Amino acid sequence: MAQLTDDCFAFGGPLLSVEDAAALIGARLPVLAGIETVPLAEADGRIAAAAVTAGLDLPPFDNSAVDGYAVRFADLAPGAETLLPVRGRLAAGAAPEGAISAGVAMRIFTGAAMPEGADTVFMQEDVRREGDAVALPAGLKRGANRRLAGEDVRRSSVVIPAGRRLTPPDLALAAATGHASLAVRRRLRVAVFSTGDELAEPGAPLRPGAIHDSNRVLLVALLRRLGAEVSDLGILRDDPAGLPERLRAAAAGHDLIVTSGGVSTGEEDHVKAAVEAAGRLVFWRLAIKPGRPVAMGLIGDTAFVGLPGNPVAVYVTLLFVVRPLLARLGGAVPDAAPSQPARAAFRYRKKAGRREYVRVSLRRGADGAVEAVKFPRDGAGVLSSLTGSDGLAELPEAMTAVEEGEWIEVFRHPLLW
Repeated sequence: MAQLTDDCFAFGGPLLSVEDAAALIGARLPVLAGIETVPLAEADGRIAAAAVTAGLDLPPFDNSAVDGYAVRFADLAPGAETLLPVRGRLAAGAAPEGAISAGVAMRIFTGAAMPEGADTVFMQEDVRREGDAVALPAGLKRGANRRLAGEDVRRSSVVIPAGRRLTPPDLALAAATGHASLAVRRRLRVAVFSTGDELAEPGAPLRPGAIHDSNRVLLVALLRRLGAEVSDLGILRDDPAGLPERLRAAAAGHDLIVTSGGVSTGEEDHVKAAVEAAGRLVFWRLAIKPGRPVAMGLIGDTAFVGLPGNPVAVYVTLLFVVRPLLARLGGAVPDAAPSQPARAAFRYRKKAGRREYVRVSLRRGADGAVEAVKFPRDGAGVLSSLTGSDGLAELPEAMTAVEEGEWIEVFRHPLLW
């Protein structure tokens, strides 16, 4: 298995844009996930480890696209109705018994193989039966309603590129072109901790000064949606002496450790010192809001990411920093997160030089255009802003103000990309 180098996360610049962070990840990190072969039924959401090629033409033979009558175009009267006797019947799955005779029509059904010599199919709705004959109207073009062998996919062509996150249509195409299983990347093994003495497990009684741990729930769910095999390792208490060993133990069985909180420079931020004791730590100063410096590093051969403690900052940095990191380590081709344009129904001021993600809800304006309405409260700790909004409006670094009626880009959530 490939290994991370000691300086893979090193960065000496003052600020990293979202694009710079993704480019650095793509340039310096190897693919860690190995390869395994799984049945199609188990491949949804996995990363294709190699290009998949078609084992046959699709469709594998010329066939009828409709229920109707197969004929030779040469037997049709130019510009006039043609009456032909009906001889034979072909259903889907039946093998043609020889070539079609000259001057006759053959009853055929959708998906049935075209008989040799037939090149055109009339829909049954467009013809008129007259006993053992069929009256065919003028005007149909040669080759109408005939699917040609290989018109969808040619044998040996690439149907799924390497690095693609597989979807149900991908699996259907693989099945149709002769595959029962696929080589995929092993799921990344990710350990998740929350940090701090103030945290209590969800549902547990709260002592004075304590809060329920929500970040860990958020991270585990999001990472699983991104295809990772997640180990929920609970809460790391503020125990300076014991933290390094807890981190080393987690590193031994995982490709990545993700934590939230505890990596700043305060006296009670013990995770920073623990990572430095167990491995190597650097900080990436990201030019985004919400979000603070993200801690990146190595514990042994395992990557470490320390996210901010506020839940909205956790959400934003996971989407725009951890997501491309997972894609690279897991062998996926990084893809741009899909967004949609929306017309701002709010005014907003921001500082130049950093990208901001503003929580918005979407609605239809009077003219039918999609409008973005800002969530009424700001703050990286306002967790209800994620459930009470439809997505994140992206305000680029150069922008200093949003005016009503201005068009902006919105990334919808929850994470489905």
